[in-house]
Amino acid sequence: MPDVDEARRISFDVLDSTNAEAMRRARAGERGALWIVAARQSAGRGRHGRTWDSRTGNLYATLLVTLPAPAHIAAQTSFVAALAVFDTAAGALAAPDRLALKWPNDVLLGGRKLSGILIETVAQDLPERTTVAIGIGVNLVHAPDHTRYGATSLSQHGAFVEPGAAFSMLAAALHRRLADWNDGGNFALIRSEWMARAAGLGCPASVTLGGRTVTGEFRGLASDGALLLSEAGGQLHAIHAGEVSLALEAS
Repeated sequence: MPDVDEARRISFDVLDSTNAEAMRRARAGERGALWIVAARQSAGRGRHGRTWDSRTGNLYATLLVTLPAPAHIAAQTSFVAALAVFDTAAGALAAPDRLALKWPNDVLLGGRKLSGILIETVAQDLPERTTVAIGIGVNLVHAPDHTRYGATSLSQHGAFVEPGAAFSMLAAALHRRLADWNDGGNFALIRSEWMARAAGLGCPASVTLGGRTVTGEFRGLASDGALLLSEAGGQLHAIHAGEVSLALEAS
């Protein structure tokens, strides 16, 4: 595993996007390990091309790192990062029992979205060498309005953490979780740890794939991280991409 514990760090007052900056540096030859942190983003990005609300006071950070793994294995860092954010939030909250994970990498607090994670492959020098940008945003004091399922912040639950302190907690947690993952050699442990924190396990769920929606029961993760959804007729789907809705979000 790359020595993420000794990763360099560069900080900006304002940046368009920490992931975009990681990509620019990767194109210029940077391979990490490098943390890029911004106090505010002017063009923050989430999954599926969505805009990420990036006001000052929250945490916006990207780890640019090169992994000795092919791209499809490096993509597992999505689950690794989710666990690291969960650990960070749990360490800040007096009562972390309302935290949960939603596939693939959302951290929920009280059923509302606390963070966003965006994993992007930024370079592929060799088939077994992948440089990724692990972008993480955590709502420390601000939560966006009018989101699809609702958002929240740590401060709304009585936890007040400065961005600098939150970054230190996150960096340490991600280092530990990446060590557990062992460049994909121990994804079974990450899968088990993720499942133990999963929201809506065994409950009704639906996944939208383009214009098609599949509804059934959320059965957990496949060995490769795919979402397992069991339809009423018994057919089991292994879903690798899609927009997930859980019954708990409709309540």
